[in-house]
Amino acid sequence: MAENMISVEDAQEIILAHVRQTPCEEVPLAEACGRPLADGVVSDIDLAPFAHSAMDGFAVRAADLAEASADTPVELDVVGHEAAGAVFAQEVRPGQALRIMTGAPVPAGADAVVKYEVVGVVAGDGSDGSRVSFTAPAQVGENIRAAGLEAKAGAEVLKAGEVLTAAGCGLAASAGAERVVVRRRPHVGVISLGSELVAPGAVPERGMIRDANSSALMAAALEAGAQPRFVGMAPDDPDKIRALILKAAETCDFVVTSGGASAGDYDYVTALAAEEGEVFFDRVAMRPGKSQTFGLVRGVPFVGLAGNPAAASVGFEILVRPALRQMMGFTELARPVQTARLATDQRKKQPRRYYLRGRVERNEAGELVATPAKSQNSGLFGTLHHANCLVVIPEDAPGAHAGDAVACVRIDLPEGSVL
Repeated sequence: MAENMISVEDAQEIILAHVRQTPCEEVPLAEACGRPLADGVVSDIDLAPFAHSAMDGFAVRAADLAEASADTPVELDVVGHEAAGAVFAQEVRPGQALRIMTGAPVPAGADAVVKYEVVGVVAGDGSDGSRVSFTAPAQVGENIRAAGLEAKAGAEVLKAGEVLTAAGCGLAASAGAERVVVRRRPHVGVISLGSELVAPGAVPERGMIRDANSSALMAAALEAGAQPRFVGMAPDDPDKIRALILKAAETCDFVVTSGGASAGDYDYVTALAAEEGEVFFDRVAMRPGKSQTFGLVRGVPFVGLAGNPAAASVGFEILVRPALRQMMGFTELARPVQTARLATDQRKKQPRRYYLRGRVERNEAGELVATPAKSQNSGLFGTLHHANCLVVIPEDAPGAHAGDAVACVRIDLPEGSVL
């Protein structure tokens, strides 16, 4: 490994060791969807709270229909009609049936529900006062959802650490929770560095470029579950860079810059971070994105990413995203990795780990094939936009040949996905 460069795993381990989980907060259920629970949810009632009908039909005593058949149908008197939200206060007695709707409580005396479609109406219209006919027996418990089927009162229906889904929000609401406790989304300060930068809405003059990194990095932070804040752009002026970094450190939980992180004449980030805090590394054996600085500025985690768009985005994906998720209490920090056959030969120039933007797809034979983009120019956003994976070529390999098995980091899938 090249001098002064650390491995990707070491860089990740160092960052994760220096980030703290954000404080807990209580939020409405919908706002918690997609976030890990900091506290479990305990139901205050049985779920369901009462035995109820699973469909529209007739509540009966199964014993009444024991001898029912097409040749010897059994007729019962309809003694009432019960919809969801209503309660039939009487008992269903032998020889009686109750017209019942889906979700309505099963009345006393009844122990089965026969669906409406298989019941014949002998007299009346099937409502109260009618007489109905059954041509088959019913089983005890048929079409009835028992009280406490999902959980008993006092049971923990959602555990701390579980990522709340939309269905989980419904389960929590059923258990009596209107709000749940989660970790606060970390505030991520994003800064773009370089005298050549202009705002995205400006038309750049010769020698200038639009600041695209801040939009990409803020979107990446938001997609990771964090709350991004654009702190600003700074020219290649150490005092102005310092002011923006310190401003971000005062108001954010994590600070990310792009640009100014290499060894050029106007790259000040690493030195400034060292002056205002502590730097743990400034080179990682990866491509794109060798120049990656990590440290603590006034106690706040700080990552200085390379300025090239693909290098900044891949650096964020590999180093920053896992840290933000750990801060929110996620246990799954890494994107899913899929093994595929490489479509084309790939040569390497440096002894670093290559992350090639590409796509992994199944061919006609059903085999997974990884196809790196033709251009791996780190100044391009388009190849990353169209990619669904990062094809990994290990640092100790001189390259890879078509047909070789390679690991593909699925950047299009959430952590914990089963492939």
